[in-house]
Amino acid sequence: MTHHRWRLDGEVALVTGASAGIGQAIAAELAGLGAQVLMIARDPDQLERARREIADDHPEVAIHALSCDAATGEGRDALCDWIEDLDLGLSILVNNVGGNQTRAAIDYSEDEWRALFETNVFSAFELCRNAYPHLCRHGSASIVNVGSVSGLTHVRSGAVYGMTKAALHQLTRNLACEWATDGIRVNAVAPWYIRTRRTSGKLADPDYYEEVIARTPMQRVGEPEEVAAAVAFLCLPAASYITGECIAVDGGFLRNGF
Repeated sequence: MTHHRWRLDGEVALVTGASAGIGQAIAAELAGLGAQVLMIARDPDQLERARREIADDHPEVAIHALSCDAATGEGRDALCDWIEDLDLGLSILVNNVGGNQTRAAIDYSEDEWRALFETNVFSAFELCRNAYPHLCRHGSASIVNVGSVSGLTHVRSGAVYGMTKAALHQLTRNLACEWATDGIRVNAVAPWYIRTRRTSGKLADPDYYEEVIARTPMQRVGEPEEVAAAVAFLCLPAASYITGECIAVDGGFLRNGF
């Protein structure tokens, strides 16, 4: 039976922001462990490319995709209808979708900072609530929120991004306690710099890159697959007594004093 503690055969996982980077890596990791995966993202072409890539690598599981914007009520309604129509149930939710605009605190327009809260926090809160009946029916379900080290300490990604990620970490703690008796575990991961398309611009600046590496004990940035592995672990039956946790995937960054 030990084998099954480290597998997700028969599970159905929904991953948001799944068309590239960390989201695509999470979808691939869960598929590799035997889960059927429901991928959502805004860009239909990019999403379909990612879906096909994972489906080709893991022909033994079904990989479904829906293009929608989880930050809007219409997008979430379409997603709920799709899940009902698929009639597969749902046992894993990974709230990965997120965005950022780095500004000085006084330079954000109200529209800009409100939009970041919609995408990074309110979408996750609403998706958790929408998924709740499905996860309850399963009886041994898991939610993983993709937070950030910026929700735990100051980094140069802007006050608003840090605020949204801190809120996501607190949502994780609250739901973990509130939903534990419903058989739903809720955890988070907090990445530091991960090599994705979104971070490639900043990391291309050699001076900035050197500063990042100087603050990171492991002397490198992370890979999307390294975040995906932590997310997958939290979804496994092997992690059945872990809830309300936030695991930093940061090469030691948060522990690095002087």
